[in-house]
Amino acid sequence: MTSLLAALWRTRDGRAGLVLLGVALAVAAAGPALLPDPRAMGDLAAGAQPPGAAHWLGTDQLSRDVAARVAGGMRVSLLIGVLSVAIAALAGGAAGLVAGYAGGATDAVLMRLADTTMVVPRLFILLLVLAAWDRVPLAALVLVLGLSGWAAPARLVRAEVLRLRGAEFVAAARALGAPLGRILLRHLLPNAAGPLIVAASLGVGDVILLEAGLSFLGLGVRPPTPSLGGMILDAREVLATAPWASLFPGLALVAIVLGTTLLGDALRTALDPREA
Repeated sequence: MTSLLAALWRTRDGRAGLVLLGVALAVAAAGPALLPDPRAMGDLAAGAQPPGAAHWLGTDQLSRDVAARVAGGMRVSLLIGVLSVAIAALAGGAAGLVAGYAGGATDAVLMRLADTTMVVPRLFILLLVLAAWDRVPLAALVLVLGLSGWAAPARLVRAEVLRLRGAEFVAAARALGAPLGRILLRHLLPNAAGPLIVAASLGVGDVILLEAGLSFLGLGVRPPTPSLGGMILDAREVLATAPWASLFPGLALVAIVLGTTLLGDALRTALDPREA
């Protein structure tokens, strides 16, 4: 782990990604201790106040502290992004392992299912599922986002397993009588994990953007829980008079997505010597 971090820090993209995500994580973690309750409303008659000493990033039209809401929205976005991608990677990785090693009808069925999932636009599936709920629980949103993204990791892992299943170390494990689970988890998965890790790191940014879009449409995280997409939606009516109410959540969203993208590119280089 230390050597991987050192390799990431040696590249420009890796340094930028680590710094951006480090700042985002620090702000998200320190928010509850240093900032007021993001749901607390002040004097409604005062309206939106510009950034100042009392409110570092100003207040919105409901007199809620924008800095506190941005920090809360970053926590929600990072939580949803990481958990959703973890579910997609676990489900897709398991399907890819089984399909690549078993081959035959098992491989054909799983890959046709993955192809069908990838053909239908992910946003369309999410809109259909989430529109059926009057109020989507956060856990359900994470689950839906995760399970709708299993196909791409499955194809990545399957391709690596197909390449590795005839290798000498796999044949040696079979000759020694290693059980199937040990071959898959101890021999094939670690060697196929590189592309999966890179895809997962890039996928976090995609899921965060997707969740922000759903929240902007009113189908993602619902009030009073703060979300970056929901903050931009709420600030539309005061865009001309209080631009900071939408500017700062937008900048936070850009920083998180840019950080995950740069880190994913650096991971690709660090885990694949051919990219160096």
